[in-house]
This record gives sequence, C-alpha cells and structure tokens, in this order.
Amino acid sequence: MTINTWTGGCLCGALRYTCDGAPDYTGHCYCEDCRKASGSGFIPFASFQATNFHVTGDVRTHTLTLSDGRLSDRNFCPHCGGLVFGGVLGKTESHTVYAGSLDNPVLFKPQIAIFMAQRAPWAAVPPGLKEFDRMPG
Repeated sequence: MTINTWTGGCLCGALRYTCDGAPDYTGHCYCEDCRKASGSGFIPFASFQATNFHVTGDVRTHTLTLSDGRLSDRNFCPHCGGLVFGGVLGKTESHTVYAGSLDNPVLFKPQIAIFMAQRAPWAAVPPGLKEFDRMPG
C-alpha cells in the first residue's frame, strides 16, 4: 500500500474499500441529509472516480429523493450498520467515501465546505475551507 492508496471500511470490518490515487476533492457537507445520516453536524468526505474505487463485502444501499429531485445514495454495512460511502456501485461515475471510515485518517485534508446554506448554527467549520451555499458547479 502506498500513500496513493486509501483504504477503509465499516465498524465491524465486513465491508471494505480501496481507493487508488488521490481524491478528486475533499470536504465537509453540512446539508440536512448528511446531518441526519451521520447524527452529527456534517459529514467529512472524499470523492473518488468509480474506476479507482473497489469494494469487498456485503453492501446495503439507502436511496433518498432530495427536495431538489436529486437522489442521495448511501451505502452501509448490513452487519454493523456503519455508514461507509455514497453512490451506486456499477452505476455512478464517482463515489463519496466518508472520511470517518478511513483506516488512515491522516490522509484526509478537507478543502471545501458545501451546503453551507443548510448548516446547523452549532456545526463548526474549520478555518481555510472554501465555502459554498450549495453543491459547487
């Protein structure tokens, strides 16, 4: 494993992933959906191209239709319930890895903060992140 390989998985270890290369972008999402899915003020994430993302183990997907019509697909371990990544395997072009699932959390360095318009007032934003009211462009 090199510094260009990111690995991680769920709480019990039954669902694992490997990401080859650096992420396309990293950040914190403050949308209501991420708050509710995480039980926290935001979800830290890293986005990888699907061709660089490999999964082993059982995966369960929960799909939610958002108020703007987009679909939010979240994948978790059916054994421990650990939330691991976003996107539909074999269908989406990229996957969002939830940084809390990383084996080596030191690799994660957030760059952006998205959906700031929905941020809970008590959710802290680290200094230096480029902020967007919605999903950038």
